[in-house]
Amino acid sequence: MFKHFRGDLFGGITAGIVALPLALAFGVSSGLGPSAGLYGAIFISFFAALFGGTNTQISGPTAPMTAVSMVIIGGIMAVHDGDVNKALPIILAVFLLAGLMQIGLGLIGLGKYIKYIPYPVVSGFMTAIGVIILVTQILPAVGYYPKEDEEYVSQFKAAAEEEILENILKEEAGEGILVLEDFEETIKRANKITQEDMQKEAKTLAAKDASGVLGTIKVLPRALQNVNWLELGLALATIFIIYGFKRITTAVPSTLVALIVVSGLAYALGWGYRPIEKIPEGLPILRMDIFTQFKLASLTPYIFTALTLSLLGAIDSLLTSVVADNMTQTKHKPNKELVGQGIGNSIAAMFGGIPGAGATIRTVVNINSGGKTRLSGMIAGLLLLVILLALGPVASQIPAAVLAGILVTVGIGVMDYKGLKAIPYLPKDIKLGPLKLSSEVIIMLVVLILSSVWNLVYAVGIGLVIASLMFMKKIGDLTATRSDVKPLKEEAWEDEKDFPAKLREEVFIKHIKGPLFFGSTSDFQQLAEQIPDTASNVVIRLDRMQYMDQSGLYAMEDVLQDLKKKDINVMFVGILDQPKYMMERIDIIPDLIPRESIFEDFKECLAWIKENVKDTVSS
Repeated sequence: MFKHFRGDLFGGITAGIVALPLALAFGVSSGLGPSAGLYGAIFISFFAALFGGTNTQISGPTAPMTAVSMVIIGGIMAVHDGDVNKALPIILAVFLLAGLMQIGLGLIGLGKYIKYIPYPVVSGFMTAIGVIILVTQILPAVGYYPKEDEEYVSQFKAAAEEEILENILKEEAGEGILVLEDFEETIKRANKITQEDMQKEAKTLAAKDASGVLGTIKVLPRALQNVNWLELGLALATIFIIYGFKRITTAVPSTLVALIVVSGLAYALGWGYRPIEKIPEGLPILRMDIFTQFKLASLTPYIFTALTLSLLGAIDSLLTSVVADNMTQTKHKPNKELVGQGIGNSIAAMFGGIPGAGATIRTVVNINSGGKTRLSGMIAGLLLLVILLALGPVASQIPAAVLAGILVTVGIGVMDYKGLKAIPYLPKDIKLGPLKLSSEVIIMLVVLILSSVWNLVYAVGIGLVIASLMFMKKIGDLTATRSDVKPLKEEAWEDEKDFPAKLREEVFIKHIKGPLFFGSTSDFQQLAEQIPDTASNVVIRLDRMQYMDQSGLYAMEDVLQDLKKKDINVMFVGILDQPKYMMERIDIIPDLIPRESIFEDFKECLAWIKENVKDTVSS
């Protein structure tokens, strides 16, 4: 582990510095405060690296995990009258359960099945995460907080009184059997309700009403009438520096530069800004109330929610693991990675941290800075702990608007622009009356819209169901042939029997039998590993590939780009109409595969090979 200590040290320190502003921002966004984000980053980074299956992965709170956590926290707090102290044990218990479930998913070997999630579902979900973060940060960016707007809160006073009385009656009813004494006790307690109690409940209801994308849109006119120009200026300055500094250099994280410059200036000049919540000093404390106040009945309604959070963390982490593999030419262990992430999330929950996953940007920064082993992720976590202990009081002076500005850039950056740009060009394969629509665009938009305005968890489930049904229909219509896109030794087809023996080392022939879809892309992407070092040409036989979906399209694009970087000439043989149409839509044809490299049959291709490919190996 210590063989590459210098690289791991620099990688870990750089990744930890990049993680700092994001951890604080995600903590604030979640609703549990900056300390929760920092605690999550410390424990998940350290323990996921220690026990995980991806050597260079840096883990911590991420945009998708924070967005789902925000929904969970908001829902549980609403049940507990908006009181974070009452709700926190259950919130952390749900996070702990999600971590334990991740460990379980890794132990039963679920990691290898994550690849079956279709690209349009992931694309719609990621874009929805961006929309949620972007929209929900508008209010703090303009310095408007609904529960502090007296005129807005006053609208909820009648509902607040009703809510308080209903809660008292529920408590008195006990197990649901109402008797006269219950009503008498309710009246006695109702007489003790103060104006302060009703005001507090009205603020809770106001905050709940203005939460989420729809809530933000609802109160946006009021927010624009009550803009705090100082807070807006701080947020805009933060956004400007984040994007502007990247043009000067990427050696120093622009997010950190914006955090230090804008916060330092606002503090030094004594501007009356709104700071973030105070970060507790000293070491994080184990939250024993998760266990001492544990009630199975309180946790039962959130079991499915915890499972969804654990699955999202698994997907988020393993996608980052694939990125790390591509950069380092290594192979991660997916099930071990899930166990490591689960341990990290479980420990983070026990200390009051929000859940997280493998973070792509931080992992890339780590690798580019020299990180090679799991030590780099552990160092990143330790650095954040040192910053917490040494600079906690200083960090508590950061303006809330600065973190809102950081989150705005995160929201913009996390959206899947590749998927959005492809929308006009994807084939319209569904007829709805006179309309022709693309099934993949429908899936993407359904997930995007439902995730943004309704429920992230259910949206992904609905997207998966629609994608599965549409896929089954397409495959049923197109072919009854079993998919056979495998990274195995290729067997020559009948028309390849007479291939010149002297050119077998120069030319590698790959057969694709059956559709190239989201379930087979992983095997196809291993194509580059099959090619002998002596081969300078690759023939891809597409005669039996009847169908290609968006996941397969991008897998094909990635493989062809890799081969192009290695100066390997690629030829297509027998490409069918639907795959050809897909590849023309995003310019794989002719940018990566010129039309002169596409042959109708193998006989035509063989004639070209004999004329243009020379035997350089045996000679």
